[in-house]
Amino acid sequence: MQTRKVLRFGIIGCGLMGREFASAASRWCHLLEMNVEPRIIAVCDPNPQATEWFLKNVPSVQRATTAYSELLDDDEIDVIYCAVPHHLHAQIYCDIIAAGKHLLGEKPFGIDQAANQEIQAAIAAHPNVVVRCASEMPFFPGAYQISQWIESGRFGRIIEVSSGFWHSSDLDPKKPINWKRMKEFNGEYGCLGDLGMHALHVPLRSGWQPANVRALLSNIMTERPGSNGQNVPCETWDNATLACEVDTGEQQFPMLISTKRIAPGHANTWFLEVYGTEFSARFSTQFPKQLWSLPYQSGGAQSWHVVDAPHKSAYPVITGGIFEFGFSDSILQMWAAFCDELHNGRDGMSQRFYCATPEEAAQTHTLFTAALESQATASTVSLNEGGVAAS
Repeated sequence: MQTRKVLRFGIIGCGLMGREFASAASRWCHLLEMNVEPRIIAVCDPNPQATEWFLKNVPSVQRATTAYSELLDDDEIDVIYCAVPHHLHAQIYCDIIAAGKHLLGEKPFGIDQAANQEIQAAIAAHPNVVVRCASEMPFFPGAYQISQWIESGRFGRIIEVSSGFWHSSDLDPKKPINWKRMKEFNGEYGCLGDLGMHALHVPLRSGWQPANVRALLSNIMTERPGSNGQNVPCETWDNATLACEVDTGEQQFPMLISTKRIAPGHANTWFLEVYGTEFSARFSTQFPKQLWSLPYQSGGAQSWHVVDAPHKSAYPVITGGIFEFGFSDSILQMWAAFCDELHNGRDGMSQRFYCATPEEAAQTHTLFTAALESQATASTVSLNEGGVAAS
């Protein structure tokens, strides 16, 4: 049996997503054909209680600290996974990159466009450091299949695209406020910064960069209970709908991007719909085994085909095709893609869909900044690669 290369990881930010990564690493035996594996050896969080779970449940963890500089100074650590609030991204991400540690960071790669540009400058100054952005939802088998169909050009001329990520937990007005509802920590983007990369990962990977945007942003719950039980202002956008036009140079089409924290009935729904003149397809995590497709030839019937898709993922696993794919599986697949690319290089990956890139994160910042301007001016705002210009 081929010996697997071990990548020694440190985690900065020991909340929910840090625990998700640790759980994915402990399930690495679930993957059948990997020549690389992550091993978490150190964790960091300013709250010592947050690291206790790792010390109790992750045998490979050798130490915990409240100072992330200790992880960056540790020569035994190869890679950092960083999951901290948005206002900390610029400082910590830049420090990680400057220390020569490879990085998988959480979106949106900076609280605003200026912070993102700081991170991009750090990446440019350290070209040997591999940096990627976490975005696991496109690794669901149905979404992965659609991305392969897009790459093959199966759709013909694109008619329209719709992609989104919806939650419903914030429908409860009694839910206490958290950092994602505060501009100081989450920034002006609100739900766009928190969810937008997920909705944009496949479109941007497909070369569908918006040429302009008309944004409709909603702050639905303007107050929530604070730490003392009294209501305090909710400052960030709950829901966002972005109507965009895409111009690839070869074709033009509308694209609708939506991110919602208050979408009744949707616990954690990611979806992608692509309509074309020769083929159409749609997938939603609300029905994870169902993949819809509509092939069309001139004069032929227009009939949707629904396949109860098997558990067939980007990286082969022990799970049989009769079982359903879930969120924890998509996390594992994303981490497999990151470790695969880091160890084997883009050209040596065992499959073609890689994690979201810093360049794609920068594209989301251009779009989100334009969306804020569009909301403020009630107008359509044009985008270009260098920034934003009102139309």
